[in-house]
Amino acid sequence: MPKSRIRKKADFTPPPEKTQSIKLKSGFNWVAPLMLAFFVIGLAWIVLFYVTQGSLPVDALGNWNIVVGFGFIAGGFVVSTQWK
Repeated sequence: MPKSRIRKKADFTPPPEKTQSIKLKSGFNWVAPLMLAFFVIGLAWIVLFYVTQGSLPVDALGNWNIVVGFGFIAGGFVVSTQWK
Protein backbone atom coordinates (compact mmCIF):
# COMPACT_ATOMS: atom_id res chain seq x y z
CA MET A 1 0.00 0.00 0.00
CA PRO A 2 1.46 3.37 -0.97
CA LYS A 3 2.28 5.86 1.76
CA SER A 4 0.56 9.23 1.72
CA ARG A 5 2.66 12.27 1.07
CA ILE A 6 3.82 14.14 4.16
CA ARG A 7 2.81 17.75 4.00
CA LYS A 8 5.41 20.08 5.34
CA LYS A 9 3.99 23.07 7.14
CA ALA A 10 5.49 26.43 6.42
CA ASP A 11 7.79 27.68 9.13
CA PHE A 12 6.20 30.17 11.48
CA THR A 13 7.41 33.68 10.94
CA PRO A 14 6.34 36.17 13.58
CA PRO A 15 4.79 39.43 12.44
CA PRO A 16 7.20 42.32 12.09
CA GLU A 17 7.89 44.17 15.30
CA LYS A 18 6.40 47.57 15.74
CA THR A 19 8.84 50.18 16.91
CA GLN A 20 6.17 52.37 18.48
CA SER A 21 6.01 52.22 22.23
CA ILE A 22 2.63 51.85 23.83
CA LYS A 23 1.94 54.25 26.66
CA LEU A 24 -0.64 53.17 29.17
CA LYS A 25 -2.79 55.90 30.56
CA SER A 26 -2.14 56.17 34.24
CA GLY A 27 -5.00 56.33 36.70
CA PHE A 28 -6.26 59.38 38.42
CA ASN A 29 -4.03 60.76 41.16
CA TRP A 30 -6.83 60.94 43.71
CA VAL A 31 -7.93 57.30 43.56
CA ALA A 32 -5.30 55.62 45.74
CA PRO A 33 -5.37 58.21 48.57
CA LEU A 34 -9.18 58.24 48.64
CA MET A 35 -9.34 54.44 48.62
CA LEU A 36 -6.89 54.17 51.51
CA ALA A 37 -8.71 56.94 53.38
CA PHE A 38 -12.01 55.05 53.10
CA PHE A 39 -10.36 51.85 54.34
CA VAL A 40 -8.71 53.59 57.30
CA ILE A 41 -11.82 55.58 58.26
CA GLY A 42 -13.99 52.46 58.13
CA LEU A 43 -11.54 50.45 60.21
CA ALA A 44 -11.09 53.28 62.71
CA TRP A 45 -14.89 53.69 62.98
CA ILE A 46 -15.38 50.02 63.85
CA VAL A 47 -12.41 49.88 66.24
CA LEU A 48 -13.55 53.07 67.99
CA PHE A 49 -17.03 51.62 68.36
CA TYR A 50 -15.70 48.47 70.02
CA VAL A 51 -13.09 50.19 72.20
CA THR A 52 -15.60 52.67 73.63
CA GLN A 53 -18.21 49.89 74.09
CA GLY A 54 -20.71 51.58 71.79
CA SER A 55 -20.63 55.14 73.13
CA LEU A 56 -18.61 56.55 70.23
CA PRO A 57 -18.50 57.54 67.29
CA VAL A 58 -22.29 58.13 67.17
CA ASP A 59 -24.14 56.95 70.26
CA ALA A 60 -27.60 57.26 68.67
CA LEU A 61 -26.78 54.73 65.97
CA GLY A 62 -26.07 51.92 68.37
CA ASN A 63 -24.95 48.77 66.57
CA TRP A 64 -25.53 50.45 63.20
CA ASN A 65 -22.09 52.00 63.71
CA ILE A 66 -20.68 48.69 62.47
CA VAL A 67 -22.69 49.04 59.25
CA VAL A 68 -21.40 52.58 58.81
CA GLY A 69 -17.82 51.36 59.24
CA PHE A 70 -18.30 48.58 56.72
CA GLY A 71 -19.97 51.11 54.43
CA PHE A 72 -16.77 53.15 54.39
CA ILE A 73 -14.77 50.00 53.66
CA ALA A 74 -17.16 49.08 50.84
CA GLY A 75 -16.76 52.61 49.50
CA GLY A 76 -13.01 52.00 49.42
CA PHE A 77 -13.56 48.90 47.30
CA VAL A 78 -15.84 50.84 44.96
CA VAL A 79 -13.23 53.56 44.53
CA SER A 80 -10.53 50.92 43.96
CA THR A 81 -12.21 49.89 40.70
CA GLN A 82 -11.02 53.18 39.20
CA TRP A 83 -7.38 52.48 40.05
CA LYS A 84 -5.06 51.58 37.15
